[in-house]
Amino acid sequence: MRKNKICFLILLLVVSSSCNSQKDKSASPTNSTTPTSQGPKNSIEVVKVRALPVEIKPNETAEALVEVTVQSGYHINANPATFNYLIATDLQLPTTSEVSVNFIVYPTALTKSFPFAEKPLAVYEGTTNIKVQLKAAKTAKPGTQNLLGKLRVQACDDQVCYAPGTLELSIPLSIK
Repeated sequence: MRKNKICFLILLLVVSSSCNSQKDKSASPTNSTTPTSQGPKNSIEVVKVRALPVEIKPNETAEALVEVTVQSGYHINANPATFNYLIATDLQLPTTSEVSVNFIVYPTALTKSFPFAEKPLAVYEGTTNIKVQLKAAKTAKPGTQNLLGKLRVQACDDQVCYAPGTLELSIPLSIK
């Protein structure tokens, strides 16, 4: 009799766990760190970044464009993200002795509905540009250099969110 009760309890736990697992899958997108048969292993497999060259004079400002391209069928969260638990697209550029970052302007987001979200989300798809206003120091020496930075993203499709990733980038600078 005791053996039957233990078997029944184990069976009840297995069934309950299976039902809860199915309910969780339908409520929100999966944060996956393992590849699915059709999806990427992580976000950097479907997002590319490049920066266009910039000319700047000492003690002046110039605008840099960082081009972000998201593979068709995927999106990344805008900055700011719709919900605080979503990972927003985030450009990180250091200040150097030659060049500083005055501000970063993220593009206007698309607003799209997804089956897993209770309200539409602010996202980027396709190719979009992040604008960066740079200022050269008065003492900036003429010549070429690269301003190194990082772009943090999390790519999703309409069902699954993939492991976030960080893409390295370089803004080619020509100080005149």
